[in-house]
Amino acid sequence: MTFVHAFQFIGDNAGLLWHKSVEHMAIAAVAVAIAMAVALPIGLWLGHLHRGSFLAVNVANIGRALPSLAVLSIGIAFLGVGKANVVLALLVLAIPPIITNAYVAVDSVETDAVEAARGMGMRPTQLFVKVELPLAIPLTFAGIRTAAVYVVATATLAGFFGGGGLGDIISNQASYGLDGVVGAAIVVTVLALGTDGLLAGVQYLITPRGLRGDTELLGAAAEYEATRAAPETA
Repeated sequence: MTFVHAFQFIGDNAGLLWHKSVEHMAIAAVAVAIAMAVALPIGLWLGHLHRGSFLAVNVANIGRALPSLAVLSIGIAFLGVGKANVVLALLVLAIPPIITNAYVAVDSVETDAVEAARGMGMRPTQLFVKVELPLAIPLTFAGIRTAAVYVVATATLAGFFGGGGLGDIISNQASYGLDGVVGAAIVVTVLALGTDGLLAGVQYLITPRGLRGDTELLGAAAEYEATRAAPETA
């Protein structure tokens, strides 16, 4: 009966849940935007140079190894309680898949395409912008999609550290009851799945037709390939 009551809570508190969902997604959007601004240039350029995989992959691995709660707890000492601290923790979560996929996407562009572009007299910057980057977009976007889903699902931690969002309800069973906690968790699940579905559609649209059948497989293998490449270059 808990789930039935949870859906009743959702129906009875649609306004509250809408407000908290908007706040939740705003926090997630800020974290993903900053992560993209930081990780994309690094990953794409290192992939173009075919160097630095050790740096890119190990920075990503460190990010994965750090528990979000630990980052939030440490961040309190520097940023206090609030949205800034939460965004910092979500950045640590979002950067690894973006930087890894961006690196692998450019590094794995077919050699024949690169050599043909060089034979046409393209400079390194032109080669990157006109050949490597367009071919790398689908796999790079797969990393952004993964990061976005991670962040949306994890942003509930904001409620435990004064950041707002749906975590405010999940962390406050005393006020909202178990029905409210489960109801807010259902909404978070819907938001995460909705984010994944929306970005999957965008990823499909921006992927060249010839690559559409391979994009999901490439996305799943990206981190494995990056890990394999780590010992080979420095």
